[in-house]
Amino acid sequence: MMLSVAAAMAQEVSVRDDHPQQYVVVKGDTLWDIAGRFLDEPWQWPAIWKANPEIENPHLIYPGDVFSLVYIDGRPVIQLARDGMPADTSGKQTVKLSPEIRRIDRSDPINAIPLDAIEPFLRDIRIVSPTEFEGLPYIVANEENRINATYSDLTFARNLNARVGDEFVVARLVNIYDEIGDPPVTRRVLPKEHWKQVPNIWDHNKSIYNTTHPWDKRPKNPVGYEMWEVSRVRVQQAGEITVLDILQDRAEVQAGDFILPVHAHQFETAFLPQAMDVVPDDMVVLATTGAEYGVGHYQIVTIRGGSNQGVAPGHVFSAFEPGLVVDDRTGYRWGSFDENSEVQLPSLYAGLVMVFRSFGDVSYAIVMDGPRLVKENDVLQHPRNRG
Repeated sequence: MMLSVAAAMAQEVSVRDDHPQQYVVVKGDTLWDIAGRFLDEPWQWPAIWKANPEIENPHLIYPGDVFSLVYIDGRPVIQLARDGMPADTSGKQTVKLSPEIRRIDRSDPINAIPLDAIEPFLRDIRIVSPTEFEGLPYIVANEENRINATYSDLTFARNLNARVGDEFVVARLVNIYDEIGDPPVTRRVLPKEHWKQVPNIWDHNKSIYNTTHPWDKRPKNPVGYEMWEVSRVRVQQAGEITVLDILQDRAEVQAGDFILPVHAHQFETAFLPQAMDVVPDDMVVLATTGAEYGVGHYQIVTIRGGSNQGVAPGHVFSAFEPGLVVDDRTGYRWGSFDENSEVQLPSLYAGLVMVFRSFGDVSYAIVMDGPRLVKENDVLQHPRNRG
């Protein structure tokens, strides 16, 4: 983190012309929101953050705290004052804070980004490797062969090696991430396409059956399986077919769901926004959550690129909708079309996304702001690029 801050300090930062001299934090604020009141690029707030040394933990910001913009050695700095304690305003410009003591609620610090928007993706989701996936036990049927089972019902698992009293997670496969092409790139495949058998098509030119039908989207080289937790279960009876008691659920258990171990893990919540020095090639939005045709402020996207490509929580990217290739039908002149009738339209800036969780080749990001919906297949670039 210290290296990231040092790199951030070297950035050129643009201050908004209409920025306030002071801002009092209120409940519901995020550091990103507050930075947006002072900076043209809110993701650059670490570059001008300077906390008073008297504050034990400057990353814990509370409603009632006061932010101010000052200049030190000609550089803009955002400082924090607490309990009426004025910030150090030495420099070319100074800001005088009110001496009144402010009442600060220390029970509920604000976050860098809204944690309630990303909590399910921190708590309920996992990317399972192909090796792990192939050996997973699974739900073979529910009690009384019902389609759905819920809290206090019984369900039955196959290939589960467990003892009575052991607890597990029941998870559902929602996406498969597949590597194709040379150089390889990652794409998303839906589970229903994973099992789909595409009929062979007779190729008259080659006099053979074509087994590479263009609609065949079955994964060729899976790199990860996206699994969402639907319930917690406890082993009631061990055996070749294990009897499980459903302890709690977020969705009904169904045949075909998978069994995963319970993970007691903690997640990073103090995100430090920053840009990658070089954005890897072929980084795109693989999927959007909550809306098929695009998502906006504080909604979630899955992106191509993860820890294997150096992508980490806090990295910020600009998303661009690729421009279409269209026919210039107005180019018709005197009975013929111009040879260059096809036109590539420019890409359109959609918004900023920030990574909050990263796996090997896939990451999850939250849409922070932007003029357009972020969509599947949008191209990711350096956050300074706005088109």
